[in-house]
Amino acid sequence: MPKQAANSSAAEKPPETPPAQPDVHAGHDGERHTGRGVRDHLGLLAEMTREFTASSDYKTIVQSALARITTYMGAEAASLFLLSDSGEALVCSACYGPVDITGLNISANTGVVGRAVGMREGALVRDVAEREDFGAAVDAKTGFTTRSLLVAPLVIGSDCLGAIEVINRIGGDGLFDAEDLMLLETLAGAAALAISNFRLTHKIVQQERNQHELELAAEIQRNLLPQPTSRDFPLHGINIPARSVSGDFYDILPLPDGRIWFNVGDVSGKGMNAALLMAKTSSLFRCLAKSAEDPGQLLNAINNELCETNFHGMFVTMVGGLFHPGTGVLRLTNAGHEPPLHFDLRTERFISIPADAPPLGIAQDIAGPDGFPVTEIYLAGGMLYVFTDGLTEATTFGGGMLGIDGVRALIRDHAEEAPDLRLKSIAGAVKLPGQSLRDDLTLLVVEDMGIAPVGAKPPIDNKLSVEDGQIMRIRVPARPDRLKLIRSATEQASKYCDASESWTFDLKMAVDEACQNIVRHAYGNKAEGDIMIDYTREGDVLTVDIMDFAEPVDPDTIKPRNLSEVRPGGLGVHLIKSVCDDARFVPPPPGVGNLFKLTKRLPNKVS
Repeated sequence: MPKQAANSSAAEKPPETPPAQPDVHAGHDGERHTGRGVRDHLGLLAEMTREFTASSDYKTIVQSALARITTYMGAEAASLFLLSDSGEALVCSACYGPVDITGLNISANTGVVGRAVGMREGALVRDVAEREDFGAAVDAKTGFTTRSLLVAPLVIGSDCLGAIEVINRIGGDGLFDAEDLMLLETLAGAAALAISNFRLTHKIVQQERNQHELELAAEIQRNLLPQPTSRDFPLHGINIPARSVSGDFYDILPLPDGRIWFNVGDVSGKGMNAALLMAKTSSLFRCLAKSAEDPGQLLNAINNELCETNFHGMFVTMVGGLFHPGTGVLRLTNAGHEPPLHFDLRTERFISIPADAPPLGIAQDIAGPDGFPVTEIYLAGGMLYVFTDGLTEATTFGGGMLGIDGVRALIRDHAEEAPDLRLKSIAGAVKLPGQSLRDDLTLLVVEDMGIAPVGAKPPIDNKLSVEDGQIMRIRVPARPDRLKLIRSATEQASKYCDASESWTFDLKMAVDEACQNIVRHAYGNKAEGDIMIDYTREGDVLTVDIMDFAEPVDPDTIKPRNLSEVRPGGLGVHLIKSVCDDARFVPPPPGVGNLFKLTKRLPNKVS
């Protein structure tokens, strides 16, 4: 494409006084337009429009259109200038002729092209030799000589996209006239419309492509999140993105030995880069956790891996932990994250666990050889809540920010709900109907349900011996709302022994009655202690040791009453003895208040 001459250059100086003669001259060489009328002009416009709409190759079509305009007008060269995004420069995006000036950048405020764009009016410099103010800086650089030029702005409504410049008439006196300018302005109007339509179409296509990529990224993220856990599982989580793609994540990873890894993380920044870093961090955790034993070492390894790939200053705050359901012991590391809350159900008090390590991805080996610090917590029938700042900074129905006090209030208010419903209720308190969250929200709860997975090695507490036939141990607060966990544990132990439904029902009823007596009588409904139960199988007999830590009772005072007596009380003991082969108090081990032992023979001995 030809490099146009000084007409396009900022080197041209505006005239200090108007020229004595106007630049525009009409009808000087009228015979050269013979045979070209409106029909020819419309034919050219129609052909250019078809080319613009039929192809998605913008550069090729613009080049072809510019060549058609140059040839049709009998010119030597032409250039297409478009305004930069800032509006401060005009950039040559296409040209036609002996010199290629594509990419030439001139000021939008000077020169013939700049003035035409600024005033939204066409310009004719019929003979540059008659214009002393016409600079020839570009001509000097390219060796091209400009004799006459036309400039028509590319106007769409109130916007101007740039301008088309045509240089040097071929034949005759080599000079343009007013009729040439009118024709160029007509052609420029069609070109401007075509360019505007192409840009709009390209923008729509790009938006659709971006939306498709976001939907794909969101689907990948959803697949990285763990599947919902069953209601009786000790860990539950929820993730609500503020947009289609989230920078938050969480994971729950059960191990074969019954322990459970978990994490909650928040990536700095938004958009696709945050999503990519989230996916990498989540994948590293799941991969490395399978062979890890210590949360501090695990997060240290993830940190070093992230630092090997620089994500433009981005980082990840994360809480990573390992929970042992059999003991209620939880070990975690907090790397720059929101402080998790340990909620003690018995006292309804919270303990905050602040971060004692920096976020991941800031610097390699920042934790040293020992890894990040680890905090050990005994949940003791309580719960641990881990969340992102999307919860604390969320807007409430009253319009204010929830804050940590609001989070604590919501946890207390919904403490009696099932864990999965509890998380939805807490999130629903800040997810206003019909409105988006200000930030991604992720919330995870670890609940000490007191039930060790079947087959997991039970812990040794209070110097109690663990026999080879022990199935599981459960320890829960002595509260009525925890009796359902005891019933669930009894059912699990019975299923482990392949017991029938009716046999299981009788045992559940006996264990439930014994535990109700502990809640009502041993602790006086004060919920100040625990109930601990061992389920042990010896041959065809299942033994259930029910222990409390209250004041010792006199077994002789606890007897079933004669059923012929009309008075309250005593029927529970009678019920227990009627469905069990044996039910009696035995001397408890050290540290235990009372031990009530139930034995029930299985219907079929399993070798």
